[in-house]
Amino acid sequence: MDFIINTLNTLFWGYILIYGLLAVGLFFTVRLAFIQFRHLPEFIRTILQPSSSDRGGISPFQALCTSLASRVGTGNLAGVAVAIALGGPGAIFWMWIVALVGMATAYAESTLAQLFKTRDEDGQLRGGPAFYIAKGLNAPWAGSLFSVALIIAFGLVFNAVQANSIAGAMEGAFGAPKMGVGIVVALLAGVVIFGGIQKVAKVSAVIVPIMAGLYLLLAIYVVIMNITEVPGVLALIVKSAFGFEEAVGGVAGAMLNGIKRGLFSNEAGMGSAPNIAAVAVPNPHHPSSQGMVQGLGVFIDTIVICTATAVMILLSGVMEGGTELSGVPLTQAALGEHIGAAGIYFIAIAIFFFAFTSIIGNYTYAENAMVFLKGGHVGIAALRVCALLMVVWGAYESVATVFNFADAAMGLMATINLIAICLLSGLVVKLTKDYFEQRKSSSSPVFDSNDYPEMKGKIDESIWDEHRPK
Repeated sequence: MDFIINTLNTLFWGYILIYGLLAVGLFFTVRLAFIQFRHLPEFIRTILQPSSSDRGGISPFQALCTSLASRVGTGNLAGVAVAIALGGPGAIFWMWIVALVGMATAYAESTLAQLFKTRDEDGQLRGGPAFYIAKGLNAPWAGSLFSVALIIAFGLVFNAVQANSIAGAMEGAFGAPKMGVGIVVALLAGVVIFGGIQKVAKVSAVIVPIMAGLYLLLAIYVVIMNITEVPGVLALIVKSAFGFEEAVGGVAGAMLNGIKRGLFSNEAGMGSAPNIAAVAVPNPHHPSSQGMVQGLGVFIDTIVICTATAVMILLSGVMEGGTELSGVPLTQAALGEHIGAAGIYFIAIAIFFFAFTSIIGNYTYAENAMVFLKGGHVGIAALRVCALLMVVWGAYESVATVFNFADAAMGLMATINLIAICLLSGLVVKLTKDYFEQRKSSSSPVFDSNDYPEMKGKIDESIWDEHRPK
């Protein structure tokens, strides 16, 4: 079994996805005429629009925060440190590149998720890659395979990994027993996820901005205290990326580690965030507006938060002369140089909140997948219980082997999703042109299903009709 899993991981992450995700990002960047650069102000405007109320839906801002809850996890603190330790400062430059092209991928997949959304038996809005694969490509079998892989990776295993990070940080900083931490986290998560997606969205909309804001304020403080060294650090990142500065892993190492960590961090193209993007009620009432919201989420995750971590590490000097530290210990050591022993406690608390919001964010994706598989109320209840049990288990058990299994499941779902969005790229282009044509004369473009006769019977026209402003 281990041989099969390792072979799949080598295939997915060594060949298909490391190049596929980047290639698809470039494909959509070019095909959509560099939308993420030319229309970045519009990406921001869609977040700032007044929210629309809807039964069974959430606001665009809540959708952004819930997707960020999943995206912004231990990878932003530990993953960046690993990238620098293995690939040198230049790895951060390649993380930036991956995020910038990944914004176009995130836009495409979330726009499609919005278009193909539907309602479940309780009137809750649902959608995501499984839905646009099944309806848009007439391939329900592929949608089912995607859903199973997503439930394994995001609904179960990744929650164990996040719980493991929380337990390790709490034990290291405060001496708290891992089992006790796992039980407390599971109870807190249970209160949220048993309230359904709307409860998760409300909690995320409070915790994520506060935690991310505090983390960025700390980074700004560190930058101000070391302002004269900042230009040199930024120059080092760029020089190391191209081999003009001696780097740990050379140009190839910087590029490989930066691309890998960038993809893991922002999840663009993975098919995860579209599950929450579909649940939002966009304002303007057009699928493209929610695509822009999620494209901006990639920017915030990598360009803003990951860069903050990188700058704090590189300004600390802990990398000078070489170090065996990596992951969370490296980030903690860096903050320790800046703010003393308080840095260890701050990182432990940051990991708790970042990882906790990742647990509840990941769960929402899995719930959508369970609905697609027609699990009903029983299936969703079983998923919730299993997800919480994985939190307790992951807090005190080594998750290395099961994490490899999750990597394989995530590799499978990402591969299916990338093929699907490329096959549906013509539809994404049409939606984008429609949006910006309307934008020339109106601040609120409206989706009209009559303009898309090829979608007859494939999308739930009643949802868009009821959302259309009277």
